[in-house]
Amino acid sequence: MWIERLARDIGALGQEEGVTLERALDQMSGAAATGVPGCSAALVVVWREVEGADGSVRHVVTDYGASHADLSAAFEHQYTSDQGPTVEAVRDMRQVRVGDILRESHRWPRYTSMAVQCGDRSSLTLPSPMPAENDDRVITFGVHSGRADAFDEDVVAPLTALLAEHAAVSLHNVGRQADVARETAHMRRAMTARTVIDQAKGIIMHARGCDADTAFAALREVAQRHRKRVVDVARDLVEENTGTQPRRRRVVQNMSEQPGNTGR
Repeated sequence: MWIERLARDIGALGQEEGVTLERALDQMSGAAATGVPGCSAALVVVWREVEGADGSVRHVVTDYGASHADLSAAFEHQYTSDQGPTVEAVRDMRQVRVGDILRESHRWPRYTSMAVQCGDRSSLTLPSPMPAENDDRVITFGVHSGRADAFDEDVVAPLTALLAEHAAVSLHNVGRQADVARETAHMRRAMTARTVIDQAKGIIMHARGCDADTAFAALREVAQRHRKRVVDVARDLVEENTGTQPRRRRVVQNMSEQPGNTGR
């Protein structure tokens, strides 16, 4: 059935290798805009809970995807004015339905005019928490139309709830992939730094006839003196001593200038 297929397509976005959160959100909103009956534009927003100094909790936007630029402008107006169906859905954690914004101007007086300008006449927005207990993010999944009473609530409400649930799982997977990628990159950088420092220590040990601890202390002293990181000093030393046309041995000279250096 097309409803399940659309939900699977949205859920599968989080499984794509290398997909970013921004791209996943854009693809989700685009899929909903073309796949949901009566929908002319869709908006998927990722929110995070933030606790204020007074202990109050509010939701702030971490990212969002809108299928159309007008809907993006309308949402940003909602966020800055703190009025509108999307901010109400996440604030109250409930479904928010708008049959016709012109008939319901009393609900969000600061948003009505902007909604009309951007073609946001009717909408249905549902919040959905991320599936992991340690993930404090929430998404809102909204379908919008430039026509009044565009949605058959009996059909679209359960469909949007299903899409929101699949989107939350998908975006959680995207976040996990990003975390793994960051951790892998961090480990790779750490291993590279360790290798460079070990190479530099070897050069110093050979030049000065000292042990590994003394060689590392020499690297650290030069780094402190020149306000550089130890790995940067080590990299300079390795480059100067392994290049095809070595430059002047500035780092080695710095080592030899240290107090107590007796040479070899």
